[in-house]
Amino acid sequence: MGSENNNRKPGRRLPLWLKRRLPAGGESAAVVKLLHDLKLATVCEGAQCPNRGECYARGTATFLILGETCTRSCRFCAIPTTTTPDPPREDEPSAVAQASAAMGLKYVVITSVTRDDLPDGGAGHFARTIQAVRSRLPEAKIEVLVPDFQGNEAAIDIVLAAGPDVFNHNVETAERLYAAVRPQADYRQSMAVLAYAKRRAAETSAAVYTKSGMMVGLGETDDEVLGVMRDLRLANCDILTIGQYLAPSGSHLPVERFVPPEIFDAWEIRAKKMGFSAAACGPFVRSSYHAETVFDETNT
Repeated sequence: MGSENNNRKPGRRLPLWLKRRLPAGGESAAVVKLLHDLKLATVCEGAQCPNRGECYARGTATFLILGETCTRSCRFCAIPTTTTPDPPREDEPSAVAQASAAMGLKYVVITSVTRDDLPDGGAGHFARTIQAVRSRLPEAKIEVLVPDFQGNEAAIDIVLAAGPDVFNHNVETAERLYAAVRPQADYRQSMAVLAYAKRRAAETSAAVYTKSGMMVGLGETDDEVLGVMRDLRLANCDILTIGQYLAPSGSHLPVERFVPPEIFDAWEIRAKKMGFSAAACGPFVRSSYHAETVFDETNT
């Protein structure tokens, strides 16, 4: 894997390995109705995840808390942005817990929009949601996919004190591309968030895995992907995901290349050699896709 990339030509046509049939039946209708009845959002819908049909059919979903609009405007993301989001919904933690119990989830993934308008970035709401799910499903594993909280260590402490099993924060892309891809974020700050969460968990003897993910196809080189992996290991990140970026619309950043499956396979092998406890790398991989299966790798 050198610094030169294959398949760099921008284009909208998907290669064969990114074409798949939508699953039929399963639990999809029941999941959609449950979420609608409880007025819950999912990142599956908000971010137009290509796996949402499969996940709904398996009776799973990734809960999106703190509203459906974001205070940031990352150029890869389909979630709407605003400078004046609604206040957090007070009964949302209990609704997430109710939905998790009704779905019989053994592994619950909770993420959010970024809420730079809140003093704690929404950390307290994350904590209340973790606690509500834990009270209904004491045996379930809980993964939180959090924003950077603007580097606020006190906010990170609030989330960790609630006892998640996995603390996930995505770096998303290579440092060189942040100005274009994540103009309101900072690569080094994201790495610091992960490093602090791991260090703080160790100080409090909490058994918390840290996790991060990135997209490829935004203009990064293969060497830059490896550089992100090395930086994550320096931050003592335990779990890695890498997936293919797919532009949600023509107004988002274009896809610069479609990475073939064999390159993803090579990255996954390299990740294991670097010391990641678990890694999932593939065209359809997303941060919360088959999160339970990826987590189970940490115990093998």
